[in-house]
This record gives sequence, structure tokens and C-alpha cells, in this order.
Amino acid sequence: MALDQLKSFLQKMQSDQLLKEKVLRASTADDVALIALELGFEFSGDELLRFSGKKVGQVTVHKNDVPGEYN
Repeated sequence: MALDQLKSFLQKMQSDQLLKEKVLRASTADDVALIALELGFEFSGDELLRFSGKKVGQVTVHKNDVPGEYN
């Protein structure tokens, strides 16, 4: 189930500083999903966005509304 995969990925981020930095540099939720997929976690950017505002351990998902993000 994608939600379980997403939660597992967020838990991994708590103990992997380099992964956390890579995710924070990602431009879109789809980019984060691709980073996760490289590590064997499968969920979509849309699923990540729907998880916004929820917390897993010490990681809280926040959707960033960046004006002009499609420039």
C-alpha cells in the first residue's frame, strides 16, 4: 500500500541526513516520489501532497505553494 510506503520513507528520512537534504532540495512532490522510488519506496507525488499536514515521527509533510513554480 502506498501510504505504508510513504510512512516508511518518512521514517527513513529521520535517520538519514543526506536523504533529508536531498528531499528538501527537491522542486516538486513528484521529484520526492522519484527519490523515494530509487530507494525502493513506491508512492506518487499526489499521494505525498494529500499527506500534507500529517506527521510521521519527527517529520511533518508540508505542501509549499510557490508562486511561479511553472516558469
